[in-house]
Amino acid sequence: MSQSSSIWMEKLTKDYRRGFWMTRHRALHELSLTVEQGESFGFVGPNGAGKTTTIKILAGLHEATSGNASILGKSVKDPMSRRELGFLPERPYFYVHLTAREVLHFYGQLFELEPSVRTNRIEALLDRVQLTHVADSPLKEYSKGMLQRVGLCQSLIHDPKLIILDEPMSGLDPLGRALVRDIIVDEQSKGKTIFFSSHVLSDVQSICTRVAMLVGGRLRGVGTVNELIGEQIDWIDVHVDIDPEKIDNLKVYGVCRHSDGQRHHFRIEPERSDAFQAAIHENNGRLVEFIHQRKTLESVLVNEMRVDHSESAT
Repeated sequence: MSQSSSIWMEKLTKDYRRGFWMTRHRALHELSLTVEQGESFGFVGPNGAGKTTTIKILAGLHEATSGNASILGKSVKDPMSRRELGFLPERPYFYVHLTAREVLHFYGQLFELEPSVRTNRIEALLDRVQLTHVADSPLKEYSKGMLQRVGLCQSLIHDPKLIILDEPMSGLDPLGRALVRDIIVDEQSKGKTIFFSSHVLSDVQSICTRVAMLVGGRLRGVGTVNELIGEQIDWIDVHVDIDPEKIDNLKVYGVCRHSDGQRHHFRIEPERSDAFQAAIHENNGRLVEFIHQRKTLESVLVNEMRVDHSESAT
């Protein structure tokens, strides 16, 4: 067990029983992963990849079939490991007859915060997520995105060292997503460790120090975004001026995505670049724009999903 890491997992495995015959389904396959203190760590993968299962094991809501895990140097089997943990589940549930202030006071009392400290933190958090104006309204009047922001407040009420967020962007409009991104960046700047799953890969790519990819319950890659996506070119966008009657001579090299008079927009594979440019010259065309598109976190993840599907089919 690592004493210095915020999260440590070694060969973490989780089996479930499904159906009438209680057939075993392995949701998590010997996951080993370490998250260091002060990291903003993204945990990405498709639905059913095992992300929420992993998070529930860390939060003490599920028990692993085998393997070990610790948070902040304490085994996840020890309830005291969660004293410094802030946790936002994928679908937070609250008593909807309560107001946001009442809910947050309830959670503050669970963490034995002094009344004055509790009140000050609640007001600061409500202001931070821009809910002060509705703080005394019952939660049944809140939208899904507003409830998500209340959930974020409860995860921060006790000023935890480790914050685990399961799909924190779920149900949020662009303003809500920006607020959550700002909070993640701000908390990490204070030395907190942030571990969160998300399907919004552009946000993960922009704010995480490191990312882990989980597909089919297996770890498919871990590292910085640059380490995962590399310098490889995914495709090339080309704008070319050419006589429309000669456009078919170029279509053998790439996909024509849009045409406007003599201006045509092609998307080609990198290995066809030289042949495509030669064809432009041979057909008296003019190259207007040539843009290399690097791989993104999303394209790398989609490729890993295809590999997993191919392996499962064989």
